[in-house]
Amino acid sequence: MRDDIQRYWRELGSVTRTVPVSLITQAAEVLWECYCRGGTVFPLGNGGSASTASHFACDLAKGTRMLGQPAFRVMSLADNIPLMTAWANDTSYERVFAEQLVSLVRPGDVLLAISVSGNSPNVLAAADAARAAGAYVIALTGEAGGALPALANLAIRVPSTSMEQVEDAHLMIAHSLCVALRSRLRTATLEARLEPLALEVAR
Repeated sequence: MRDDIQRYWRELGSVTRTVPVSLITQAAEVLWECYCRGGTVFPLGNGGSASTASHFACDLAKGTRMLGQPAFRVMSLADNIPLMTAWANDTSYERVFAEQLVSLVRPGDVLLAISVSGNSPNVLAAADAARAAGAYVIALTGEAGGALPALANLAIRVPSTSMEQVEDAHLMIAHSLCVALRSRLRTATLEARLEPLALEVAR
């Protein structure tokens, strides 16, 4: 088992070194613009990706908070189990995310669609609903990408066919986005505090 564990860590290291950082940076800018206009971020996914969506929502909502600045508006669509089961029972599992979006999403919001295969019908339906409402769609997928990138404004493909390693990388992407956005918010907070002093000096 030691050999398997060591091999996994070596392979994961190789994957993380080839993840497209420029696209992650672009996603961070999209999220920042969403924040600045008071929009809402909606992460979603199935299985392990649902966990990543919830984790990202938690970190974005709490981990980026800065005194004197508004908080990020973020809600994971994978967390309301009663509502998801109601939609699955009354319509189909394919609609569990899309129907939530129909009630909540506004133009300028951001959907973060997480799917290793990129072919989950409920994730694709949510991407369709988001685009129809004028929201921006960021997709996190695996190497193949599936059908999801064609429905997204920005798609980040993790270059691996290992489900576990793709999921690991998705969480790392989520964490790096939160770190970058927290830094941007810290800078904005500092600038807001210094601006009155600069005006006083100018007088």
